[in-house]
Amino acid sequence: MRKLNEIFNTDHDVEINDVKTNSKEVKEGDLFVCIKGFNVDRHDYVKDAEINGAKALVINRDVDSNLPQIKVSNTNDELVNIVTKFYDYPSKKMNMIGITGTDGKTTTSTIIYQLLNKFEKTGYIGTNGVISDNYNETINNTTPVPEHMHRILNQLYLTGCKNVVLEVASEALAQKRCDQIEFDYSIFTNISPEHLNYHETMEKYLDAKCILFEQTKANGYCIINIDDTSSNKIIEKCNGKIITYGKNMNSDYIISDIKTDENSTSFKLKNKNEIYEIKIPLIGEFNAYNMAASLAVLNNMGYEIKEIQKYFDNLFIPGRFEEIKLGQNYRIIIDFAHTPNAVNNILDYANSVKKNRIISVSGAAGGRWKEKRPIIGKALIQKSDYVIFTYDDPRTEDVNEIINQMLLNVENNKEKYERITDRTEAIKRAIEIAQKDDIILILGRGNETTVPINGELIHQNDLEDVKKVIKGE
Repeated sequence: MRKLNEIFNTDHDVEINDVKTNSKEVKEGDLFVCIKGFNVDRHDYVKDAEINGAKALVINRDVDSNLPQIKVSNTNDELVNIVTKFYDYPSKKMNMIGITGTDGKTTTSTIIYQLLNKFEKTGYIGTNGVISDNYNETINNTTPVPEHMHRILNQLYLTGCKNVVLEVASEALAQKRCDQIEFDYSIFTNISPEHLNYHETMEKYLDAKCILFEQTKANGYCIINIDDTSSNKIIEKCNGKIITYGKNMNSDYIISDIKTDENSTSFKLKNKNEIYEIKIPLIGEFNAYNMAASLAVLNNMGYEIKEIQKYFDNLFIPGRFEEIKLGQNYRIIIDFAHTPNAVNNILDYANSVKKNRIISVSGAAGGRWKEKRPIIGKALIQKSDYVIFTYDDPRTEDVNEIINQMLLNVENNKEKYERITDRTEAIKRAIEIAQKDDIILILGRGNETTVPINGELIHQNDLEDVKKVIKGE
């Protein structure tokens, strides 16, 4: 709780319990900041905020209200200043570790969280919510909006966290959700075409990613996948010390001799004059990269790789290459892959170990970059033996139209696919037709539990559906 005159230069001494920008979230005693979004101006919801208990307003245009009002030139720009001051700058009290990239953010973040938490109390914020030993929360965005971000950071600090691992989405960087956070460690995993419905061009997409590295402390570390073709642009923007990883022999952490099987990935990692034999229970060459980035963080925090290795066996990433073993004589793998790069990676792995057929269940998200749909559809048809097209997160789009766009380049392969718009039924169909030694890939949603369909959130979870079908429920 803070008084209004502790946040602003004002005579109002109203006590404020929290800061909100959504009138539906306002509770008794909150400060309501009237930001302007893409589709809505929160100044229009002042009366709703009052009814829900708001005690003061921050505005940039006149509104009809008797509540104490603080007028600023731009509420959007002022929001971060308000919440950081309200929560007493929690990000400055912990090591902040930010990860950005088209693919690999969640896996890399989770690896760092799970390993670092063995040595110091650590929190995670990202696609899988807020996770720590003492505090957990479900969140709507990979990277929370400022008022949620700093509340969560403060809560993690109050529960004893020394470090926070944060997935940093490009849209969040462009929308200044991470403003006033100075990062001790920043990681660039990779970049490929994605989110262009928002960023419009790859140049703008990359510019947004660069913000993370500009916000890294001068004495911090920017950890860069040097094998990515955009790494030079990222390196130009780095404010901290540059640490590189990749197969490139000029890397600080050199990856070599990658081998994968059904249960693990092994590779060599060379740093300075030391060569480490790494083996992890995560599948695919891409996970060698995720692991190298993670080890670069911990190593530069002062932890010896040999000391960290004893914790590798317990690594687990929910919804990321998660294999379901319920006694069946074929493999079922659930993965979040929803970009062309990620889909190709997992299909390439499946083809490298296949003993019989690959059956893929996949769709594409509605309300997102449409140009990737035929790219993903073509990859699925070319690299699978059979594909069941279904919904992903359709939002307000028609599922059949999304599938039509995925099939633009595969019209002559009708014997290789079918469409079942109900995802639960699509998963059931894949299991029904599975034969010994097949691999079923269920892609696009990972461990998500709700689907946005025409303004409603419908419960659906791939793992739950698989278990019900196999157990005959």
